[in-house]
Amino acid sequence: MRNLKQNNELLKSKTTESYPKIYVYKRIVQAKLFIDHHYAEKIDLDNISDEAYFSKFHFIRLFKKIYGKSPYQYLTYVRVEKAKDLLKTETAISDVCYSVGFESISSFTGLFKRYATKTPSQYQQHELQRKVEMLASPLKFVPNCFVEEKSST
Repeated sequence: MRNLKQNNELLKSKTTESYPKIYVYKRIVQAKLFIDHHYAEKIDLDNISDEAYFSKFHFIRLFKKIYGKSPYQYLTYVRVEKAKDLLKTETAISDVCYSVGFESISSFTGLFKRYATKTPSQYQQHELQRKVEMLASPLKFVPNCFVEEKSST
């Protein structure tokens, strides 16, 4: 039977060799999932870094290293993607803005345009027009590679 000192040394070596990376990744993923689930709420860097149990600045470095963007950039990205889904319907732009967590229409419009290259109203008009075209001629929207594969069989 091992003595207490040997057990502590074994635990210490395992902790420093294999656990920290996994543990750190789990905490960062936990923070990312927090953003994914709470994007519509008023959350900030303090809320997100607290979820991962890191200091703000250490958390920002780790998050950016793992996901390639800062937590704020990722939060904005998630909000814009959710807004895109809502804009495909006839939902009012102001309703979309507030339902995905933005606090002002002007900031929403600016950030949306930066990510989607169109203003929310331009994007909505384009998507609604596309929906009408799909209903009028659905075959136009079937990918050509799919058509070629199905026509050769």
